[in-house]
Amino acid sequence: MTTLLYRLLGASILLAVTGCQRAPMPATATLGLPPLASAPAAPDAVALGRKLFMDTRLSRNGTMSCAMCHVPEQGFAAVELSTSVGLEGRSLRRNAPSLLNVAYVGQLFHDGRAASLEQQAWDPLLNEIEMGNTGSDDVLARLRSLPDYAGKFEAAYGGPADRARVGAALASYQRTLLAGDSRFDRWRYGGQADALSLSEQAGFAIFAGKGRCIACHTVGARAALFADGRFHNTGVGAAPRHDPQRSFQVQLAPGVWTTLRARDVASVSEPLQADAGRFEVTGAARDRWAYRTPSLRNVAITGPYMHDGSIATLEEVIDFYQRGGIDNGAKDALLQRLELNEQDKRDLVAFLRSLTSAHAGALAAQTRAAPELAP
Repeated sequence: MTTLLYRLLGASILLAVTGCQRAPMPATATLGLPPLASAPAAPDAVALGRKLFMDTRLSRNGTMSCAMCHVPEQGFAAVELSTSVGLEGRSLRRNAPSLLNVAYVGQLFHDGRAASLEQQAWDPLLNEIEMGNTGSDDVLARLRSLPDYAGKFEAAYGGPADRARVGAALASYQRTLLAGDSRFDRWRYGGQADALSLSEQAGFAIFAGKGRCIACHTVGARAALFADGRFHNTGVGAAPRHDPQRSFQVQLAPGVWTTLRARDVASVSEPLQADAGRFEVTGAARDRWAYRTPSLRNVAITGPYMHDGSIATLEEVIDFYQRGGIDNGAKDALLQRLELNEQDKRDLVAFLRSLTSAHAGALAAQTRAAPELAP
C-alpha cells in the first residue's frame, strides 16, 4: 500500500509541475515534436527521395538499398541483428539507428561525422562494405541510364541527377519520417490525463528524478526529442578490450541470443574492428568511445540497443545504467550507480514503451504503398 501511495503521489506531483492538465488537443503525427527548421520539401522531391531510398539499384551489385538497413516496418531501423549486414553479407561495426524523427538530428551517424542529411546520404552509397560504389560518378551514371528515373530529377529540381540533387532528394524524404503522438505526448502535451497508466506515470517520475535519464534524454515543456544532441562515453564497446573476462550477448539469428566471454571470442576471431566513437571525427581525447545520444522516441520497437547493438532488451539497458555503465577510464561523469528497485524498473520500462508513436506503422505502410515504387 505504501508503494502504491508513493507512486500515486509522485505521478500527481509530476503532473502538476509539468502542466499536463490542458484542454485536449487533436492528435497529429507531430504532437510532442518541435517545429521543423525549414518548410517541407515539394511532393516531387519527397517522392523521388523515397524511390531512391527503396532502390537496390543504387548499390554496386544491385542487392542493397537504404531500406535494407533502415527497414520501414522495424521503425526504420534493423532489429534482427546487433549490427547491420552490408554488401555480400559483410557485417558492419555499428547498429543501424532509427530514421524516425531524423529531421531533428544535427550531427548524423553515431559519431556525428555528417553535419546534414544531405551530406550523410552519400556515406553509405560510397562505403565499400555498405553499398559498395567506387565513386559518385558510378551512381549518377546508373541513375541517368534507368528509364524509370527519366524526368524525375528535372521535375523535382530543374536539372538532371547530380551529387547534390541525390543528397537533397534522400534528405527530403527522410525529413518526412515524423513520428510523435505517442501516448506520452497525449498525456504531457495533449491534455489527456488518462493517456498513461499509473505505472507509466510513475516511470516518467523515475525517468525525470532518481533515474536521472533526463540528463541526456531531454524533455521540454512544449516538446521533447529525448536526446541532448551531445556525445557521451558510457563504457559500451570499449569494455571487451579492457576486460577480457567480461561477458556480453550476441544475437545469432532473429530472437536467438547467446552469452559469450570477450576472451573466448577473441581466441577464434579476427581482431575486433576498432571503434573509438566521436574521437575518430575530432581527435580529441575527451571524445574517445563517446557516441551521440539517441532519441528514446519509439525505443520499444527499435532495439537492440547501444551503438553496437550489444544490449538486447530495455530491461537489460536499465540494468546496465543501474550499474553505472562500465568504467573504461574515460566514462562520462554523468553515469553513476542508480538506486532503483524492481518496481522502479518495471515502471521505467512501462514508461519507455509509452513513447511509441501511433504513426510509426502508418509511415511504413505509406512507404511501401507509394505509387512511385510500383513496378
